[in-house]
Amino acid sequence: MSKKKRSRPGKKGPSAPASKPRPAGPASPPSAKPPAGISAKRRKPVLPIVAGLALLVIAAAVYLLFLRPGGAKVVRAAKMNVLLITLDTTRADRLGCYGYEKAKTPNLDAIARNGVLFRNAYSQVPLTLPSHASILTGLNPVGHGVHNNGAYVLAPEKATLAEELKADGYATAAFLASFSVDSRFGLDQGFDVYDDSFQEGAPFKALNSERKAEQVFQTFSPWFDNLKTEPFFCWLHFFDPHLPYSPPAPYSDQFAGLPYDGEVAYMDYVVGLVMRKIKDRDLLGRTLVVVAGDHGEAFGEKGEAGHGVFLYDATLRVPLIVYAEGHLPAQTTVAARVRLVDVLPTVLDLLDKPAPAGIDGTSLIPYVVKKSRKDLDAYIETYYPKENFGWAPLTGLISGSLKYVRAPREEVYDLRADPAEERNLIAAEPKKAEALRAGLDRLIKESLIPGSSSGKLALTAEEQARLRSLGYVDYTDKTARDQGADPKDKLDELKMVQDAELFEYEGKYQEAAALHEKMLSLRPGAPSSYVNLALAQARMKKFDEAVTTLKLGIAKIPDSELLVSRLGYTYLVTGRIQDALTTMTQVLALNPRSVDALTATAMILDDSGRKVEALEYFERALAVEPENKFLRTGYGQSLAAVGRFAEALDIYAKLTQDYPQDPMAYQLIGFTHILLKDYDKAVENLKQAMFIKPSPPVYYFLATAYKEKGDTAETIRYLELYLEDTKGENPNRVRNAEKGLEALKKQVR
Repeated sequence: MSKKKRSRPGKKGPSAPASKPRPAGPASPPSAKPPAGISAKRRKPVLPIVAGLALLVIAAAVYLLFLRPGGAKVVRAAKMNVLLITLDTTRADRLGCYGYEKAKTPNLDAIARNGVLFRNAYSQVPLTLPSHASILTGLNPVGHGVHNNGAYVLAPEKATLAEELKADGYATAAFLASFSVDSRFGLDQGFDVYDDSFQEGAPFKALNSERKAEQVFQTFSPWFDNLKTEPFFCWLHFFDPHLPYSPPAPYSDQFAGLPYDGEVAYMDYVVGLVMRKIKDRDLLGRTLVVVAGDHGEAFGEKGEAGHGVFLYDATLRVPLIVYAEGHLPAQTTVAARVRLVDVLPTVLDLLDKPAPAGIDGTSLIPYVVKKSRKDLDAYIETYYPKENFGWAPLTGLISGSLKYVRAPREEVYDLRADPAEERNLIAAEPKKAEALRAGLDRLIKESLIPGSSSGKLALTAEEQARLRSLGYVDYTDKTARDQGADPKDKLDELKMVQDAELFEYEGKYQEAAALHEKMLSLRPGAPSSYVNLALAQARMKKFDEAVTTLKLGIAKIPDSELLVSRLGYTYLVTGRIQDALTTMTQVLALNPRSVDALTATAMILDDSGRKVEALEYFERALAVEPENKFLRTGYGQSLAAVGRFAEALDIYAKLTQDYPQDPMAYQLIGFTHILLKDYDKAVENLKQAMFIKPSPPVYYFLATAYKEKGDTAETIRYLELYLEDTKGENPNRVRNAEKGLEALKKQVR
């Protein structure tokens, strides 16, 4: 469906072939095992169409092995299609084309073999939202202002690749897999379609807001099939290798004990499905394909399981592969260091378009044609330790063979001589360290755009809760004495957090609660300490204890939106409706744009018959998230309930356009026409709803419409169909149907 778009002032509108050795790639971690304590069986696979696809996996792999090579030289071409595929949380050294022998990534390997593989690509920040902001803008986080997941929004004045291409006549679309890149964070700028609907029709986006790669493909596929014009720019985001690792069958069996590798292999399979569609429409010859990881993943290296806390290579080295049949040379490996900020200018260069002025990235086309081989200096940062734990933020610079990390205890590593980053040279090489400090300061100054400001965003509580489910938790205690502590000195506390999350993944909520209680004693001024404990208590059905915990937190931190919102939600799910309404009103006093508090308030008012009041809250919520299906449907129903039928019908009609296979909108149109006494249109739309999915309410409304039309036979027919299955139906409606049917049958005897 079409998403809201922001405008900017003044803005219009490979591995080697079989005959050659594979590139060595980065060294594999010491062990192929998953991170300590990480189990392969922490959640059930959710996709219905993955199991039993082993033969299809092989077929997809073989299909792509016959991709035609890119060519012998660089050939720029305006209006070439662009397909950007980002692989969340994907280590380069876990793909076959980067030398990992245990990998089963034939599709990615085929793309690399027939295109250009960048062996030494670096993310600028090991976090999803800021890394994608760098990919789409060509700016370091210092320049685009997005430094962490969830707490920032990309400002409208920052030019994105989608905006650049849309201004050149491209159809633009994005299909996303995680709440981390939800449209509310600003990455939707320039996209005609920005599909981030993780659970269609749900009032709140689920806490577990990931969707599997095939679900992303299933939303991309109809858009692509219905695409009538070129050129297009499409961004596909796959999230699967993110914790917890739980690949679907058959990968769960093939990679028993190596669930991360199984997730990567499964993701590769879906990449194959995408590429097959491109090839089947004979578009490979005019489509540029860019595959990029957004950041890596630590498997226990340096004390980290996951990503975000440190700036070591495990979480910064990423795959970067570019393929364009007839436009880029095949079987090409670039060894020089490159960065994700280089993606945007590289794409525009190949399209023979100038890059925006002032960006931090540079085109990599000269590296492909071997005119330049010098390692590019890479800015790196993570604000995650500061904003999520109250520790020191980390920034750094990679220059030549040296990596410098600015921290309370600085670090310098020679990546060439010490790829595992085990020997800190800060004391042994003071002159080199000083040069790196100066280089970092200079780079930061150059990246700052005059007049730019931080994209810091006030998070709603539910957004923070969702991010917590992804491992992005605000543990910051503003009263803590250890603010600014070096993350390296907090490994015990970090392990406690990781262990608590692991217990939650495994359903061991009692054990998780015990650790959260300990965290609360360490950080009694952190709202998340109370929320995390309350969530564990709620999962054990100890709702009264959860309420008590949250109230204790609010007493200590009364202005915490996170705490107040979580209390309101707890009241809502436990049926304490008036308490929920009062508490959500308090949330809105703290943040008037809290879409979840607005939604909850609208729902409560609507259900209690206060329809006119509910309309205001639906409208305010839709101003924040206009594409939300639940809000649009609820708003239409409230409009109809107060007699604003024409407006309601307009909303329903647009829903049928966006969701043509959903019967609810047709059902609502039919019911509204009954109220308007236009029974022919009522029957027309109700039959369309029945064609899509028969249901008791549709039968009942059809019987009602036919009764008003005076068609006794059809009325009897649909009343009988209705009464065949009345499970979940209103008892009064059932009794009325039974009485009406009995009376009609007597009438026709």
